[in-house]
Amino acid sequence: MTMTSALNLSAFLPELLLAVAAMALLMFGVFSKGDSTRTVGWLTVATFVVAAVLVVTGEPDQTAFNGALIFDSFAVFSKVLILAGAVFTLIMALQWLEAEKLGRFEYSIVIMLATLGMLMMVSANDLMSLYVGLELQSLSAYVIAAYNRDNLRSTEAGLKYFVLGSVASGLLLFGMSFVYGFSGTTSFAGIAELLSHGHAPTGMLVGLVFMLAGLSFKVSAAPFHMWTPDVYEGAPTPVTGFFAIAPKVAALALMARVLLGPFAEMADQWQQVVWLVAVLSMFIGSFAAITQTNIKRLMAYSSIGHVGYALIGLTVADQEGVRGMLIYLAIYLFMNVGTFAVILSMRQKGRATENISDLAGLSKTHPMMALWLAVFMFSMAGIPPLAGFFGKLYVFLAAIQAEMYALAVIGVLTSVVSAFYYLRIIKVMYFDEALEPFDRPSRATSAILGLCGLFVTLFILYPSPILGAAEAAAASLFAVGG
Repeated sequence: MTMTSALNLSAFLPELLLAVAAMALLMFGVFSKGDSTRTVGWLTVATFVVAAVLVVTGEPDQTAFNGALIFDSFAVFSKVLILAGAVFTLIMALQWLEAEKLGRFEYSIVIMLATLGMLMMVSANDLMSLYVGLELQSLSAYVIAAYNRDNLRSTEAGLKYFVLGSVASGLLLFGMSFVYGFSGTTSFAGIAELLSHGHAPTGMLVGLVFMLAGLSFKVSAAPFHMWTPDVYEGAPTPVTGFFAIAPKVAALALMARVLLGPFAEMADQWQQVVWLVAVLSMFIGSFAAITQTNIKRLMAYSSIGHVGYALIGLTVADQEGVRGMLIYLAIYLFMNVGTFAVILSMRQKGRATENISDLAGLSKTHPMMALWLAVFMFSMAGIPPLAGFFGKLYVFLAAIQAEMYALAVIGVLTSVVSAFYYLRIIKVMYFDEALEPFDRPSRATSAILGLCGLFVTLFILYPSPILGAAEAAAASLFAVGG
């Protein structure tokens, strides 16, 4: 039973906490004497942890602001993943920014505002709240993409992201105006009720296609992926790590909320579009990465491919499909955090390096780092018994149960292709001649690397917490959608 009130804020304490903390920490940073980057950074991490506790302990099945925001098990699962990604990437970023002498306290504030936008996105139950959350996240992302303003590549990355992101936001807003014009409401419940009567004007379908184009850009799904390699390469490495993890989870959760909530009755129409986007993402993510020599560009194409696999679950458009997608996102978060922990540790005599060739002989100079990176590469390739295998298994099984055999086969074939460039990194680390060794990584980065490595390795022994939470989240989404 959903508890509704015009201003029911009890379920949205995490968002309120982040909003108040962002303003308070901004004032603290401005008025504090000396460099407050580390202090503000660790206070931000503490705020994220408290917000995660509030999310987990909150009472589900509530709405607020006249139904514009919804708090259910699906939102809980997504918000915990987003906050976990933000915590891990921010802790690693603090060490990296200090080493690069780029420390400015504003970095943590912008990350907090982006995270606030993402939490709003996954709770959106109205086109207005959807757009506010999405733009808060996007505007913050544009700023941190160009964070290293003295670096030409970083400012170029920020400008490209801003220009292309503005176009995508325009497409999304155009589609939303169509939907509102033909339905007369911005409420997800109102749109769903209209479509449940079997009345779906052509204008609604046109609006939905434009909305899908805008959302596909946000998850960097093909053919709206053109910004991803350049922005991932040009942005500071901790920013790239953040982009590859938390916003992906938020935008995919938002897509699921929109497509399986108000537009569930139009599944026959949008399934074809999502099917095509998933297939293109898997193909481009697999084949375009083969020629890359920069590890950040390779991870950009890798993330495009992973979005394609996650979208298989959404294409299926049933509870099993969403469950598979959520399991995939949880495992993807730990694989990516671990991989970026290694990338952030790629420093020689204080200088950051980004080429795959710089990993040569890592097994001899840093055996544990090489071992964990090999685990993450095998996992991303989908090699059993690592966690990445189960991520792909659940989305492929959902596709087979829905009799989408072609989608499952394409997924398996592109996984085989992508295994080539993952295994090439392992070959470079273990069989190439050792180069100049990397500097010793920070203890915090090493701890996160070990934690993610253990999760990916030992997931097979105790998967039930993730599987059970994903099951409950998928069930709650369909309870609301229905």
